[in-house]
Amino acid sequence: MDWWDRGGVHFVIDRLAKGLPVTALGVRSARAPEIARLAKASGHDVIWVDMEHSALPVDVAAQICACACDLGIVPFVRVPEREYGVIGRLLDGGAMGIIAPRIETVDQAMAVVEACRFPPLGHRSAVAIVPQLQYRRMPPAALYDAANRATLVKVLIESPLGIRNLEAIAAVPGVDIIAIGTNDLSAELGVPGEFMHARVREAHDHALAVCQRAGKPLVIGGISDARYSAQLIRRGAAPFLMTGIDTDLLLAAAHERVRQALASLETDT
Repeated sequence: MDWWDRGGVHFVIDRLAKGLPVTALGVRSARAPEIARLAKASGHDVIWVDMEHSALPVDVAAQICACACDLGIVPFVRVPEREYGVIGRLLDGGAMGIIAPRIETVDQAMAVVEACRFPPLGHRSAVAIVPQLQYRRMPPAALYDAANRATLVKVLIESPLGIRNLEAIAAVPGVDIIAIGTNDLSAELGVPGEFMHARVREAHDHALAVCQRAGKPLVIGGISDARYSAQLIRRGAAPFLMTGIDTDLLLAAAHERVRQALASLETDT
């Protein structure tokens, strides 16, 4: 059995379904595939390229994703828009998962699924070879089936309207993972950054109940309190652990190195 069948997105879904952790490194500033090698070397399962909050172009994101595929870690891309052509180019270039931000309606969720999957499950444009399948030549029907199985769709709920429509969104065939963007959601609820506020907790509770009924993993992100995150996971949220963004990790390390350098000049008095 090939990697895209025995591992890949199936590895992610299976582990989350069993309540086992999946570690993910975010990319905003790196411009070379070397970041995928660093993710692999540090024990990450997933790398996700954040095109929504960076100036990363499609070709750079695709190169990072293709490298991740070669290394046996799963590459996702968070797109800045639900644009059919951009999603198709990223998937053709090596992405194994698309994270779609600000999904609020069933129609929006269905449009993302259709952009990500070949017929009969969607309307992704025909292509002869893809890096996820090691550029293997296959009959079109076999390639489309394998590529569909090797592609994950994660929708991000970030608004009160999305929360209200969550039951129907979670029921959309082809949506594999539901995620809550708590930072944006709290701002939309009028309590920016207050992830423990009653309105935010009510939204989390609703999402947990909906996704449990739908049998789909729910990832709750944007929470800085590790204890509250752990509590949500114990209550059923998927242990998809976003360990950090490359920019934030570099900044934190730089701060620490400056502190150490200055401390080295101190003498006992």
